Amino acid sequence: MKIGAADILSDLRIGLSLCSRLPLGPVAPVGDGEIARASWSFPVAGLVVGLAGAVAYWLGARAHLPPEASAMLALAATMLLTGAMHEDGLADTADGFGGGQTRDRKLEIMRDSRIGTYGAAALVTSIILRWSALAAIAEPRAVMLTLIVAHAVARAPLPIFMRLVPPARADGLASDAGQPPPESAAIAIAIGIACILFGLGPGSMVITLVILSLLALTLAWLATRQIGGQTGDVLGALEQVSEAAVLLIASSVIIG
Repeated sequence: MKIGAADILSDLRIGLSLCSRLPLGPVAPVGDGEIARASWSFPVAGLVVGLAGAVAYWLGARAHLPPEASAMLALAATMLLTGAMHEDGLADTADGFGGGQTRDRKLEIMRDSRIGTYGAAALVTSIILRWSALAAIAEPRAVMLTLIVAHAVARAPLPIFMRLVPPARADGLASDAGQPPPESAAIAIAIGIACILFGLGPGSMVITLVILSLLALTLAWLATRQIGGQTGDVLGALEQVSEAAVLLIASSVIIG
């Protein structure tokens, strides 16, 4: 797979437009395979989202707000920039897996815009875990770095997950995106590993990779068992559990 400068810019626009509300979509319509090819840029988009959260936390700290309030502002900023798409995916996945009795019913629930008990519980859990980790770190520079790293690392497994777990539907985001080429998946993982090394240090790299791998494998097994594969909602759920895991690991490393 040969990628030129124009392809890199196009991939970055695609990745940012998919992972955020920034108006940076490609000038031309996205063709077959372009989303899959551009999937290497997902962790780069995560860097931008994490930066927005970092700025929000810094502004809160500058205003002498307590760490708890600044942490909530940071989460709000990231959800605003992404349109809470990953949170929505987590909630839909929890509702579908928990509320449906058959594969078709689970998929139907996941497409319902309404949120149920399982989805609400999963969403509250995700927000509280992430908020408490940031509030516990507290120190502005450490929180800002952790936010940027966590959002990049949380999106790094998405391409390889898309490659290894087949789409559950014949239509929808996961099916339309296609299967990322191995080079795109490898680049995304390499960016994620580099962010772990930079943000958490080599001592935490192995445990972080093990935990994230176990989370991805568990979700892959669960999604295959429940609905026969992955969907855009499942990818959102993977981002959420990965982001929460990185933030919790970072809080343990920094505080400990």
